[in-house]
Amino acid sequence: MSSREFVRAVPRLDGMVVSAVGYRTAGQRPALHRGLPSPYLTVIFSLDGAIATGATPAQATGADAVRTDIIVGGLHQSPAYVVQPEHEAGIQLAVHPLAARALLGLPAAELAGQLVTGGTDVFGARAAEVQERLCALDTWEDRFAALAAYLRRRANRPAGAVRPEVAGAWAWLARHRGAGTLGGLSRHVALSERRLTALFRAETGLSPKQAARLMRFQHAKSAVARAVAAGGPPDLARVAADTGYYDHSHLVRDFRQYTGVSPTGWLAEECRNIQAGAHGDGEEWKP
Repeated sequence: MSSREFVRAVPRLDGMVVSAVGYRTAGQRPALHRGLPSPYLTVIFSLDGAIATGATPAQATGADAVRTDIIVGGLHQSPAYVVQPEHEAGIQLAVHPLAARALLGLPAAELAGQLVTGGTDVFGARAAEVQERLCALDTWEDRFAALAAYLRRRANRPAGAVRPEVAGAWAWLARHRGAGTLGGLSRHVALSERRLTALFRAETGLSPKQAARLMRFQHAKSAVARAVAAGGPPDLARVAADTGYYDHSHLVRDFRQYTGVSPTGWLAEECRNIQAGAHGDGEEWKP
């Protein structure tokens, strides 16, 4: 018999962790999941063996797949492929990219070249001990508390500061849900477009335009998922209008870039996960 469990926690890390979910599935037919781009970094602590991932389906299922018990994923603009075995469990975090210096010890830009990095390569050897402790704990509440305590200790270490212009630019883009212009953004932070783009890319690995597109896509994907969770088909034209796209075809183009399939194709793959509560309000969960 198959089972699917998703448990959400309220991160209490001053906004550095945007969301947290514990997941456990059993009796599932092995499949390949698309980990979609989002405006957040992804951190996963597996509770059930190494996770196999890749930049393509062939890599994820082949000998050169990245296999690790702890995943750190940077900001990316194409799907990462994750092998879903018959049973799996873990905790997935959506980490604010401007918190990377505090929590990960490096700017998010240093993760931009790879879809997935082994967690101990970023956190250090101590993370493996934390992962083992999480596996030994009996309740989600205890696991969330232990992981939060570990991250809080890391956040208390000295870390390089994010430039206020970059922090202000990210907040402005988020407030406009990715729909603002680069000109408006540069005026807001009192920098030239060229200078702002250079500083923003050095911190996050993306240009402001790329980050804005990810934010807009995230809101659109969340609106689609909420419609399905509510039991009805999504009105893609309305979603496009409400989330800042020019029209329905503009939304479809972004879906194809970020997921590799159309919105209806993505829904066909993810419908069961959405209905089971695997998709949060704006975050990409590992089913």
